[in-house]
Amino acid sequence: MSRGKKLDIFIGAEIDSGWAIVETARKTAVSDEILEPNKHFLFFKKEKRRGKTVTLVGEFYMPSTDVNALLQTIKKKLGCGGAYKDRWMEFQGEIKDKIRTILVEEGFRFRPQH
Repeated sequence: MSRGKKLDIFIGAEIDSGWAIVETARKTAVSDEILEPNKHFLFFKKEKRRGKTVTLVGEFYMPSTDVNALLQTIKKKLGCGGAYKDRWMEFQGEIKDKIRTILVEEGFRFRPQH
C-alpha cells in the first residue's frame, strides 16, 4: 500500500439505532443540611490508591467554602496534599492521629472507636 492512500473502514454502528446517553446517579445523595462543627460525628476510612495510602475523613455537612478553608489550614499544618470530594476530605498518607487532633481543636467530634 502506498503512503498516499487512506483506508476506508466502516464499523457499522449508527447513532440513531437506539443509542442513548446513560446518566448514572451520584454515589451519595447530597443533602442541603448544614451542621455546626460540634454536631458532626466524623469517622475515618483508609484506602489504597495506586499503591499509596489515602486517609478519608467525613462526612462534612458544611458549605463547601468553609470546608475548603479548613482543608487548606489542615494541609498547611501537616505538610501533605489533599482534596475535598463528595463531603469527604482526602489526605495523602496515613495521618489519622494528626488529623484527629487538629479537628478536635476546631470543635469537631468523632464517632466512638474511630
